[in-house]
Amino acid sequence: MDVKEKLLSSKILYRGKILRLKLDRVELPNGRITVRETVKHPNSVAVIPVNKEGKLILIAQYRHSAGEVLLEVPAGTMREGEPAEECARRELREETGYEAGSLKELLGCYLAPGYSTEFIRIFLATNLRYKGQKLESNEQIKLSPITLEEAIEKVKKGEIKDAKTISSLLFLRLVKSEEPKVL
Repeated sequence: MDVKEKLLSSKILYRGKILRLKLDRVELPNGRITVRETVKHPNSVAVIPVNKEGKLILIAQYRHSAGEVLLEVPAGTMREGEPAEECARRELREETGYEAGSLKELLGCYLAPGYSTEFIRIFLATNLRYKGQKLESNEQIKLSPITLEEAIEKVKKGEIKDAKTISSLLFLRLVKSEEPKVL
């Protein structure tokens, strides 16, 4: 059965600094016509930094949309034409102050494919060297070193609520169980 929809028309409803809201008219495979609201957002990266002690360097920052401080992996939006690895290195340095001697892409996934175009690539950063944070003027970030197992416990207890962070941590745990020397 073909499940792909046919785009009939598209209209930009809102154009902001980093996103656009689109309203698309589509024809479903069964011939019915419906509308889809889509947030056009640039792709992004997330980085799981692991220090020489084997601790992950998570960050705590206030997220206005969530209305609370969240514990997360460092992440950020890719600039137009910027390679994912370059963005990962930039965000790692800006948000944590670390540079990675080794950076390995682990996986990529859509963050909210029901309404957003954003695709995130998740990297593992090791052989870290501290150079000092370079926060943007609108960022307030606190570093939070933690072991992978402590982070997994926080996920289980609902203390880590960020989807990209949960995906990153669980995937890292899976990789570590298959390749113990990954960390």
